[in-house]
Amino acid sequence: MIDTHDLLIFSGAALVMALSPGPNMIYLISRSLCQGRRAAIISWLGVVLGFTVHMCSAAVGLTALFMAVPLGYDILKIAGATYLLWLAWQAVRPGATSPFELKKLADESPRKLFVMGLLTSVLNPKVAIFYLSVLPQFISPENGSVLLQSLTFGIVQIVIGSTVNLLITLSAARMALWFAGHPAWLSVHRYFMGLVLGGLALRLFADQRR
Repeated sequence: MIDTHDLLIFSGAALVMALSPGPNMIYLISRSLCQGRRAAIISWLGVVLGFTVHMCSAAVGLTALFMAVPLGYDILKIAGATYLLWLAWQAVRPGATSPFELKKLADESPRKLFVMGLLTSVLNPKVAIFYLSVLPQFISPENGSVLLQSLTFGIVQIVIGSTVNLLITLSAARMALWFAGHPAWLSVHRYFMGLVLGGLALRLFADQRR
């Protein structure tokens, strides 16, 4: 059975990752601003399906890994913390941009919008590495089926990530307009996310396996 404390911490980590800039967020915001909400929602449905692909792949893979290579837990733990530090640096490095800085996209058909959203999500390294290096930090073989734990945490990530992306998609125009009038807050957003991601990485480095 999954510990409630771990579930809450994982939910916080999933929320931070969802709020941090990445290919999915940039694509959905740009699609919303260039082609409207309807096009963005169709793209969002593709992104959600991509989350599901990542979840199922990771759940099966992690189960096999934990059964075959116990040391895999420690390797993935270090990899996950290192990746979070890299994300933190990407947020605060000189020349970093905000996802609310518009990227021009051509109008596409609903079918292509869905496929592009799916591919953006499936090929998104941030989501893939989150499942393969951050999620394992919260799985403990002593708590029962690794597959069931992986699926449970994965569903939590999908719900949180999908909700955040949908809210951002629906409010992209207003948010972009507000940030355009308050450009300093783009930097505040980047540095805040960098601080949170860095703090989470340090916590994972310091955390000891139970």
